[in-house]
Amino acid sequence: MSETSNPVVEAIEEEAQRRSPAKGVGPLVRLLPYLGRYKGMVALAFVSLIFATLSTLAIPMASRRLIDNGFSRENAAFIDQYFVALIIVALMLGISSAARFFFVSWLGERVVADLRRAVYEHILKLSPAFFELTRTGEVLSRLTADTTLIKTVVGSSASIALRNLFLFFGAASMMAATSPYLSGLVLLAIPAILLPLIVFGRWVRRLSRSAQDRLADTSAFGTESLNAIQIVQAFTHEAIDNERFATRVEQAFGTSRSRIVARAVLTALVFFFGLSGIVGVLWVGANAVLADTMTGGELFEFILYAVFAASALAALSEIWGDMQMAAGATERLVEILDVEPLIAAPENPLPIPQAQGEIVFDNVTFSYPSRPGVSALHDYSLTVSPGETVALVGPSGAGKSTVFQLLLRFYDPQLGSIRLDGVDLRKADPKELRRHLALVPQETVVFGTTVTENIRYGRPDASFEEVRAAAMAARIDDFIMRLPDGYETEVGERGVTLSGGQRQRIAIARAILRDAPVLLLDEATSALDAESETLVQQALEGLMQNRTTLVIAHRLATVLKADRIVVMDEGRVVASGTHEELVKQGGLYARLAKLQFAGARDMDLGVEERAAAQGS
Repeated sequence: MSETSNPVVEAIEEEAQRRSPAKGVGPLVRLLPYLGRYKGMVALAFVSLIFATLSTLAIPMASRRLIDNGFSRENAAFIDQYFVALIIVALMLGISSAARFFFVSWLGERVVADLRRAVYEHILKLSPAFFELTRTGEVLSRLTADTTLIKTVVGSSASIALRNLFLFFGAASMMAATSPYLSGLVLLAIPAILLPLIVFGRWVRRLSRSAQDRLADTSAFGTESLNAIQIVQAFTHEAIDNERFATRVEQAFGTSRSRIVARAVLTALVFFFGLSGIVGVLWVGANAVLADTMTGGELFEFILYAVFAASALAALSEIWGDMQMAAGATERLVEILDVEPLIAAPENPLPIPQAQGEIVFDNVTFSYPSRPGVSALHDYSLTVSPGETVALVGPSGAGKSTVFQLLLRFYDPQLGSIRLDGVDLRKADPKELRRHLALVPQETVVFGTTVTENIRYGRPDASFEEVRAAAMAARIDDFIMRLPDGYETEVGERGVTLSGGQRQRIAIARAILRDAPVLLLDEATSALDAESETLVQQALEGLMQNRTTLVIAHRLATVLKADRIVVMDEGRVVASGTHEELVKQGGLYARLAKLQFAGARDMDLGVEERAAAQGS
């Protein structure tokens, strides 16, 4: 399938065309450092450009000589020389144009590749606070649609613009040298010709953008309704949705019709003013030839240069819009590159010793950037001893996951401090800190690669034997070996070919392979059936030995064996102790335990009653 027929590529290009342009082209200056890395290629492109321009400008000069010297038998040798010279010029033009295309296209692809890498590398350094305030879809759009616009300009439009700029000034200079009088007439006519073209050109561009927006609205509505076709049909909404889609289609047609009318008017103006200008110059030039103030060859040479200059100017006016679009794209990418990460390593980070796993939260108060007025944790204190297993329980919104977020240093607290083995997390390198932590998240993340690479994500330098040992410990080796390619089986985007439980056990194997002194389990068995949960609980018990473990659990049955249970509510610690101690104390934990365990007993009794009834 060709690139132009790839629906993903087409979607990116269509989105790129809907991006708003900049008011000027100043932001493109920020691309110069990327071009500066390849000075040799820039120089070769520049030289090719000059040769292509000179070759083009040589054609009218040769044509003038041919016309002025005439076609006769006496001049046969002379004519042969000029035609040979024209063939050589054509060869130079072909070679230089091909070289210009190659060097400039290479520069465009290279600069965009470097820019994409730079933006992506920078995005990976940004803290989650950035993504709270910026939609991931917008970031990806800048990484794809905006870089596509820049590639168009650097790899194509910039080359065309420079070529036409050189050609325009070269042709204008040669026009002045050939006939100053006619050149003066052309200069007087240019404003009268360009003004209506510029005005109508802006009208056409505005209507084109509006037509694209209407088409996008139609596509969005159709996609939404077709993706929910069962709901549409279940609620017998077909007629209404059909009418709404038809309305959007007619709106798109109306906008496109206006664009077509504007384009037709612009085309008429271009032909009329352009040809009228040429006819006017020819008229004056023809009278000059009749008056013997210039030769026919000079007139022909002047006309060719005028055509070159006019076509170059027209091309520059069209490319200016592309340049503005690319400037807007550069502006949006630079916005990301200029964002400073909120979480960064200090200049002289403190080393974390061979971590024993002591965790201390000391009077921590924290609010998320998107909710500055709401404290997720308030005056929160917690000390976890090395090797201790502590379970965090409480209702949704109590701040349990926030504890993990802060411990991983995705955020820094506004008040208080967090320490790992006595080192304040603010004074440590975030990467060094996270090497001492292994996470099993509630929302399991599996990447669209092989099983081996998904498990090895926990430790990229691990051998295959270590990967398989981790899979065995997570009780998933048997399943993996039944896959078509075993450990080398591709699991699809986001692990779509796996069940929720299988994905979660891969995440557990990843944490096992990490072999970190601190283990963070966020509902690590929530997606497992009863049998798989039993197997994984056995694996986790082995993994938790001699490690500091923090467990978030909503199902209290999973934390009964914890050394200590910390009950949280509204960002505070409200109780702490073993299961038995907390039940005796009453309060929030006792109520949660009563609800969960009583519900489980009622369910078990119901099953027994149904079994007895069937037996009788």
